[in-house]
Amino acid sequence: MFHSPLSPLLSPILAFFLASAPTPQAPPDSAVPAQAASEATAAAPSKAEAAASEGAQETKPAAEQVAPTAGAEKLSGDRGDAVRTRHTTTVDGRELAYSATAGRMKLTDEAGKAKAELFYVAYVLDGVSDPAQRPITFAFNGGPGSSSVWLHLGAFGPRRVRMAAEGWAPPPPYELIDNAHSLLDVTDLVFIDPVTTGYSRAAEGESAAQFHGVTPDVEWVAEFIRLYTTRELRWPSPKFLAGESYGTTRAAALAGHLQERHGMYLNGIVLVSAILNFQTARFDVGNDLPYVLFLPTYAATAWHHKRVSREYQNDLRAFLDEVERFALLEYMPALARGDALPAAERERLVAKLGRYTGLSLEFIERSNLRIEIGRFTKELLRDERRTVGRLDSRFKGIDLDAAGERYEYDPSMSAILGPYTATINDYVRRTLKYENDLPYEILTGRVQPWKYDQENRYLNVAETLRKAMTRNPYLKVFVASGYYDFATPYFAADYTFQHLGLDPSLRGGVSFGYYNAGHMMYIHEGELARFKRDIAAFVRAATQR
Repeated sequence: MFHSPLSPLLSPILAFFLASAPTPQAPPDSAVPAQAASEATAAAPSKAEAAASEGAQETKPAAEQVAPTAGAEKLSGDRGDAVRTRHTTTVDGRELAYSATAGRMKLTDEAGKAKAELFYVAYVLDGVSDPAQRPITFAFNGGPGSSSVWLHLGAFGPRRVRMAAEGWAPPPPYELIDNAHSLLDVTDLVFIDPVTTGYSRAAEGESAAQFHGVTPDVEWVAEFIRLYTTRELRWPSPKFLAGESYGTTRAAALAGHLQERHGMYLNGIVLVSAILNFQTARFDVGNDLPYVLFLPTYAATAWHHKRVSREYQNDLRAFLDEVERFALLEYMPALARGDALPAAERERLVAKLGRYTGLSLEFIERSNLRIEIGRFTKELLRDERRTVGRLDSRFKGIDLDAAGERYEYDPSMSAILGPYTATINDYVRRTLKYENDLPYEILTGRVQPWKYDQENRYLNVAETLRKAMTRNPYLKVFVASGYYDFATPYFAADYTFQHLGLDPSLRGGVSFGYYNAGHMMYIHEGELARFKRDIAAFVRAATQR
């Protein structure tokens, strides 16, 4: 089921790269990445909204909401504005009855002062008498600035967005369909929107900016998880985290924080399109690591668009095995030599890079053997006047002209933004019966600037995860990667886990899945089915006594 990258190839020649330490930047899946700031345009706030998010006053919750629609059970007590509805669905041929709860949980400091209200949607299977026999998974996406809509309506929830079989966008209007590959048959699900995403907001009188950083984000999401677990009597349940993209950064940090602050030990963590060590994805001067780790994704993209020779076209995995060996055993040592690299060796490397990437030898030479992601997405199909996507490089885009340095927009982001935005807004109100007049922030730049705790070094939460796995040797990790993902390349995740420093007795606790799609591999219907099977098997294995 899983292809493990923990091979001897990765270990011998990489350690010296860890010394480089530039100031951290926004993460690679940021709502407003440097090379594609226009991606967040549809979610960008007005000037008035932006001012409100940074100011001391938020709109009063009482003015935001209306009474729940008939058919919904309004929860009482400390459940805030939550409403509960009941539903049925069929997953893998099994009919499931479940309750859905949507609402905002008020979070306070220890003095009882309201700090924030976090929106969540929880799905709980009916008829379970013993919570110790029923896992629960807390899920979120990344950004920073992303709601949990992608995992919610794309992968795990009981309903999903209808896309074309390969993941292409259908024409509007968009619709939800039953998700035959939901995880609800193996685990209850709680989807969390961090502050300023979804309907989550800072409390009245509180500045939203205090929540927009690595440490406060982890602390307040952890507080939500602790409160939900306590109020819903789920402490006896096997517990899992599932994060995507920057959400994997959050999940790794949460594993340590939940253990150390609350004594909450997890059974497992699902990391979808993982980034734990940001050095692996930062194309900074002096940091050659990303050029090496992105190369297999360049090759997979060239393979998909038929820009490599026929001898490689029959077997993608065999092709990538060859590219990975070249990247580690030839390309990385050559970059380490810098200007001391002999001319003949340089010429040989240019030829091989051209063979694997589909780029012209002249372009590779002009790039000084270092191919940056923004340039690649523009250059590969320049002769067709097309670009390739960043979240999913199978997608093609069309720019105003073919002479630019970078693409105008990410076509893979454009393909999913409209369908997911329309369906979540309708689903929450029509089906879940939760009503709120705030804009549901799908993917917002209002969390920027995001505060990092590091000075003059890259964010790296891999060590936090190693510590958590060492202190809790029953903690298992599943890493899911898409071959066509430029936001968090699969080989960068492989590298990170090869350098996690886990004791040999614990390494079997990490497993891997690879998929023929991009960052959101589950938009591809065939890969969604395989993704579900892999995660279901992981959850079952991690809950065995």
